[in-house]
Amino acid sequence: NVTPLTDRTVTIRASVADVEFELALAVGLVVLVIFLFLRNIPATIIPSLAVPLSLVGTLAAMFQLGFSLDNLSLMALTIATGFVVDDAIVMIENISRYLEMGQTPLQAALNGSRQIGFTIISLTISLLAVLIPLLFMGDVVGRLFHEFAITLAVTIVISAGVSLTLTPMLCAKLLKPRDPREGAGGHASGGRFFQSMVRMYGRGLRVVLNHQVLTLIAALATFFVTGYLYVAIPKGFFPVQDTGIIQGITQASQTTSFAAMAQHQQNLADAVLKDPDVASLSSFIGVDGSNITLNSGRLLINLKPHAQRGATATQIARRIQDEVSGVPGIALLMQPVQDLSIETSVSATQYQFTLENQDPAQLQTWTPTLLARLAQAPELADLASDLQQNGRAAVLTIDRTNAARFGITPATVDNALYDAFGQRPITTIYTQANQFRVILDADPAMQQSIDSLGSIYLPSSASTTGQVPLSAISTVSIQQSPLQISHLGQSPAATISFNLAPGVSLGAAVKAVDAAIADIKLPASFAVSYQGAALAFQASLSSELLLLLAAVATMYIVLGVLYESFIHPVTILSTLPSAGIGALLALMIAGAGLDIIGIIGIVLLIGIVKKNAIMMIDFALDAQRNEGKSAEEAIYQACLLRLRPILMTTFAAMFGALPLMLGAGVGSELRHPLGLAIVGGLAVSQVLTLFTTPVIYLMFERIGARFGAASTPLAAAGGAS
Repeated sequence: NVTPLTDRTVTIRASVADVEFELALAVGLVVLVIFLFLRNIPATIIPSLAVPLSLVGTLAAMFQLGFSLDNLSLMALTIATGFVVDDAIVMIENISRYLEMGQTPLQAALNGSRQIGFTIISLTISLLAVLIPLLFMGDVVGRLFHEFAITLAVTIVISAGVSLTLTPMLCAKLLKPRDPREGAGGHASGGRFFQSMVRMYGRGLRVVLNHQVLTLIAALATFFVTGYLYVAIPKGFFPVQDTGIIQGITQASQTTSFAAMAQHQQNLADAVLKDPDVASLSSFIGVDGSNITLNSGRLLINLKPHAQRGATATQIARRIQDEVSGVPGIALLMQPVQDLSIETSVSATQYQFTLENQDPAQLQTWTPTLLARLAQAPELADLASDLQQNGRAAVLTIDRTNAARFGITPATVDNALYDAFGQRPITTIYTQANQFRVILDADPAMQQSIDSLGSIYLPSSASTTGQVPLSAISTVSIQQSPLQISHLGQSPAATISFNLAPGVSLGAAVKAVDAAIADIKLPASFAVSYQGAALAFQASLSSELLLLLAAVATMYIVLGVLYESFIHPVTILSTLPSAGIGALLALMIAGAGLDIIGIIGIVLLIGIVKKNAIMMIDFALDAQRNEGKSAEEAIYQACLLRLRPILMTTFAAMFGALPLMLGAGVGSELRHPLGLAIVGGLAVSQVLTLFTTPVIYLMFERIGARFGAASTPLAAAGGAS
């Protein structure tokens, strides 16, 4: 019987199945939002068709590009469900508004699509502009999220095409003319409840427009609060996932033999298997590609399914650490196995940094000193080093004068030792079906003590017996010797690895390491460099702010080209600080730090939030140009007219991200920050931007009028109403 001991595909399949469920749930929630606002089955079906068409079209593009369905691409498709209906919602809502005015479905489809067409193009291009920095992210992180960004961009482009073509056609064929008896508050407008909401918003907006200075101060305050929260929030790299597998590295004394190591490892494995949440484990000792020395080993601990245990992999690892602390002669260091990992080597714990020095003696002196100082840092746990300088070596000193009398050379000694202990192949026995290699080896009983070296006999041409014992021409001494000498490039190096203490972010741990290095005053001959995830974290930390600024700058350029204005893009981008506050607060309340996934969530949030301002400003410019209204009346009317699509698109995006935020399946920790950032950012920005954007619009209109730089967009108004 063959029974799989460890199967990584189980957790991967479970993670993909969980993402697929979240994708289906997101689609259902988005369709529900559309129905609750439009309360019309044909009007709900039309934008809902944009979801499967966009997703199927994206899958075709992914196939042509050679992409695969994995955690990242499925996460992009899930978050895209809230994006792809936005354009269709804006289109059908505007067509429904013309139907409510009494026009026929065909007239409403033509007039509504003509008016809103440029707005949809603006929404799509500006959202694609947000993804440009993601496409050009560098290092390993950029390679990881390249497919994510392309998948999302393709989905957005396809949804825009569907909204500009299929949606108006279906509206003309499926929507029915409004019954005059339903009035303006019919089902499509949400009934009396929505009308009362519009009136309440109108009254609140009038109050805000009458106190513009206070509103501008509040808007400015959001900018500074966002900056403060960005500095204050803990920084991380990737969320720690619970994939149901824990990797353990075992370390025994540097003088431990293979037999002793096997016994220690077995005792440790027996102790680990007593934990109620452990299903099975794999144990490895001996020198191989991962274990470089005899005194180290590996454990791959398989946990029970999520439904059968009440603790996470990290919590179980800490519990096992306490349970095995009493096992003598061996130590165990653990870390949860991750689906998304950029490590290139097996290390004792999760994060590493190296010390390089051309003088191995300096490494031997300063590495223990640094380890002792790091042990005092409460941010770090499970410290370990690969510097193993305390091994034991048997040094054979040959009496060359005495050896020469017997005609024995050092090569003779080498050959004798290799015959006894080197497993020299001496011949092969061939049979009809098999080959048997014959290995020369000393009696195992002779390998138990260093005294057995004296029992080895050497061939001699000068001896009367022809054999001379090794002890006659040499002496044996036991000396301290390194088990391994590690290198980084061409330099001797020592790698120190660590885990994070409970509740500590990677950013705080890196600061603690830097402080410890500065505290012990490490000599200038040392070079310190982080490795693996810690190195990628440092690179991403330096580029996070640049990534956000690049997204904002790209959007400003694109919006400036679309509106042929220097001013109105600033009005649209003024909504972004409110989104940042909500995202950062949501992450902090949930106990999560700002990591790569959270940063990507904020970048996507930028693209969603600025849609509100685009819809307001497009209609305000149209009212100013074609209806001759003042700026204040134009923006007031635009806000009331666009309230319904703004709420619909916002709730669609929030509900699309909700399954990511609340997911509890295998590996769902990777998706939580994305959902938290989008849901939290939209919840806060929705309230703020509905009131601050009109005031900022009026402020820039006054500035433009004063300096003669008022915007004169040629097509921004999107045609006649």
